[in-house]
Amino acid sequence: MKQSRTSLTRSTITLTAVGLVAQLLAFVYRVILSRLVGAEVMGLYQLIMPAYSIFLSIAVTGLTVAVSSLSAQYAAVENHRGVWQILLAALRGLVLLWLPLALAVGLFNRPIAELLLGDTRTRLGLVLLLPVLLLTGVENLTKHHFYGIGEVRLPAAVELGEQFVRTAAVLGLVWLLLPEDPGLTVGLIVLGMLVSEVFSSSTLTLLRRRREGGARRSGEGVPAGLLRRQMARVAIPVGATALLGNLMGSANSVLIPRKLMAAGLSESAAMSEFGVVFGMTMPMLTLPSAFVSALCLAIVPRLSECQARKNGRECREKISKAILAASVIVLPATALLVTLGPELGRMLFQNERVGEMVLPLSVGVVLNSYESVLAAILNGIGRQSQSAAVSLLCGAIQLVFTCTGRGLSGFLAGLIVSSLLGVALRLLLVARRTELRLDFFQSFSGPGLGALLAGLCVRLLYLALERQSCPAAAVLVSCTAVGLFLYLVTLWILDIHPLRLFHLLPAGRRAARSTTRRTESGSRTPSRRR
Repeated sequence: MKQSRTSLTRSTITLTAVGLVAQLLAFVYRVILSRLVGAEVMGLYQLIMPAYSIFLSIAVTGLTVAVSSLSAQYAAVENHRGVWQILLAALRGLVLLWLPLALAVGLFNRPIAELLLGDTRTRLGLVLLLPVLLLTGVENLTKHHFYGIGEVRLPAAVELGEQFVRTAAVLGLVWLLLPEDPGLTVGLIVLGMLVSEVFSSSTLTLLRRRREGGARRSGEGVPAGLLRRQMARVAIPVGATALLGNLMGSANSVLIPRKLMAAGLSESAAMSEFGVVFGMTMPMLTLPSAFVSALCLAIVPRLSECQARKNGRECREKISKAILAASVIVLPATALLVTLGPELGRMLFQNERVGEMVLPLSVGVVLNSYESVLAAILNGIGRQSQSAAVSLLCGAIQLVFTCTGRGLSGFLAGLIVSSLLGVALRLLLVARRTELRLDFFQSFSGPGLGALLAGLCVRLLYLALERQSCPAAAVLVSCTAVGLFLYLVTLWILDIHPLRLFHLLPAGRRAARSTTRRTESGSRTPSRRR
């Protein structure tokens, strides 16, 4: 099996490019879907997605991190048999974890829908999520197997194809068969998801088998007992954290409509408000998460390699670049979305309420982005248990705020407080483990000031163009271009150079290569003179 060892930056760029296209396609898909089915159905769909996240955390999440990090470690020492053993053990574990889940949901879907989710119309969607979960597990484990051995292009291409298939399948089914019953409509959406998972899981499996050939038989392999212990050491804390975190998130999702009804809204109005905030506004604000997700996927195996080689300097360099990259991308993108969010909401979703809570939600989204990157870093350096403890603490704080608040105010306050605490604690853990010394101005303050300045200037430009009755599309394009230009100029003035992040070689290797070239040039010159 030929190794394709790519740098962290190259992997992140590849995954980001594909992720941005997939994210934009998913966003367009969600806009069209929300127009077809309405806010109430979107609210019901958002109710079953936390259940899906819980299922994933039980059966998939911990195993994927284990496959990615351990595959990277064994690939670094050319133990291809061990890499294959890791994936095979993970697939077996997936089936063993999925079977009791399928049995429980099959037997108790009515009480789960009524008592836990609070709406019986989610039953069909819950049942159809079971095959989606199994195929998603196969897809994610195979995808992280590729990431671990340094191959990002094949899974990235399949991920993009999956998004196209999902968009076509879901929108086609809804457009052709749109029923009056919202529960049946949610079932159609999940059925479209199933079609896309069949495509991605089967395609990745075929590509893996074709690429491996006989390479799986090379290398020493790993004793079965040692392999199980290594996988459990990674998968159990990550999976338990994801499970408890998703349970708390699901509790938040179930509580919010009830809090809105307690504030005076009817059941239908509360579900519509829930759909506007979590089915329209949040997806718009999380568009920059394509970069964050790509960065998290790329950095875990790279840091695992550094740990295996005991290269602390390279590890710190990758961590610093990852944090700076998150700041440089997420902060200006969020500033533009906050400024232009109300207009985007009216133009895309045809709903005036989409932009009402953009500002407080955006603070939580930015902090969540940093949390995701730092959690991935902790997973990469083998500190899954500590990251798990932070996640549980922050999830509990969020839940307390939601329970004690009125309407959405408690959730918003808890989102900001818990995310800020999570960033601070994870940053402290990373610094202690790796002896990292971050330049806070370069990593946070400078990009933040540039984003703030760009956002304020874009706001003034937006108001001026709006008074001139310019077309909405022209206003959005002009404001985005001006905002990005001002942001880059501000970074240049502050002596922050984001383009350095895109060099494919670390500074030491570039210097070494330059020195080698000079030496070779110097050694050839006397011979020509002679």
